[in-house]
Amino acid sequence: MMLKRSFLQLSALALLSPAALSVSAQTSGAEIEAVVRHHAVLVEATYLDTLQAAQALQAAVGAFVATPSAEGLEACRQAWRAAREFYGQTEAFRFHGGPIDDDKGPEGRLNAWPLDEAYVDAVAGKPRAGLINNPKFRITKASLSRANERGGEENISTGWHAIEFLLWGQDRSETGPGDRSFEDYVDGKAPNADRRRQYLSVVTELLVDDLSFLVKAWAPQQRNFRARFEKGGRESVRRMIVGLGSLSRGELAGERMEVALNSQDQEDEHSCFSDNTHRDIVTNALGIENVWLGRYTRRDGTRLEGPGLRDLVAARKPELAERTSAQIAASVAAAEALQAPFDREIIGAKDAPGRLRVKKTIDSLVAQSKLLVDAAAAIGIAKLTLVQP
Repeated sequence: MMLKRSFLQLSALALLSPAALSVSAQTSGAEIEAVVRHHAVLVEATYLDTLQAAQALQAAVGAFVATPSAEGLEACRQAWRAAREFYGQTEAFRFHGGPIDDDKGPEGRLNAWPLDEAYVDAVAGKPRAGLINNPKFRITKASLSRANERGGEENISTGWHAIEFLLWGQDRSETGPGDRSFEDYVDGKAPNADRRRQYLSVVTELLVDDLSFLVKAWAPQQRNFRARFEKGGRESVRRMIVGLGSLSRGELAGERMEVALNSQDQEDEHSCFSDNTHRDIVTNALGIENVWLGRYTRRDGTRLEGPGLRDLVAARKPELAERTSAQIAASVAAAEALQAPFDREIIGAKDAPGRLRVKKTIDSLVAQSKLLVDAAAAIGIAKLTLVQP
């Protein structure tokens, strides 16, 4: 989800203080231009891979709703997980007023959470709940968009987590994900199965549309956001660092991990229906590392490499660049050590092994956010401004 407004304003560390931008003349325009241009290539590639993975999900959903089966439902689940691997890495491109989360951006439709299941479909104890079971609600992309977050932040009708809930159902198990039956989509086996099939198809199509919008916004040689970003010079570098700092501290360490660790509540984990939260955390941490290093491993296995923020810092303060790189790598490693399901990692006393693993990841992300501020100062960006998504 976009950071809850109150939390966003209080978090992101003193790290990102509202202030002006000052830039040292030491950082050459040519160096900055190379980093900014390569970053645009990396962003487009990551969004394109995400779109293609989402289209594979759409194909799986199309086959499933045509002929519902246990095997078809599992294929949809696997495609959803595969697409999330790429989308998670794109979150490093947020939090600086870009096309994903500016005033007209689709982030709220794509990845808002937590989701009130009863807003979408029937849940335990409420067999007639949800838009699916309301015959007066017309299921279209426009109506689902209008319904998203209508009447409350948890009234989520679109995006990854609406699809996730439709595929897995409520997670009522302590050891595994939700276990929705494919028969929920079979006429005569469950009420409104036809509307459930329609909803799953339409919400997946809307996801693909929103990802297509982002690919177009970052397409090369167009009059679009990318063109403005590539001409932005030092301001674009500032945006990159703001995005990494905000994701590191405010969103990932804070909203997605500290909140759940403190509450020990399954409802506060990111992908609660599928128990995919541990992978969400890994891919977010990896996305930060991608931007810092200027590298990205594509869906087809090829690797993009070029100048990144690290190179700008290394030219001024090599030791700081090395420390920051090591800390970011440590965050990825700590995230990878988290065990599934995440809702079990957060349970227990302070010294419970899972809670210690979560706390280690949080502490590493907080430490890297502080180093990112130092890295910004090293290249002449003395103060950072957090742009509200």
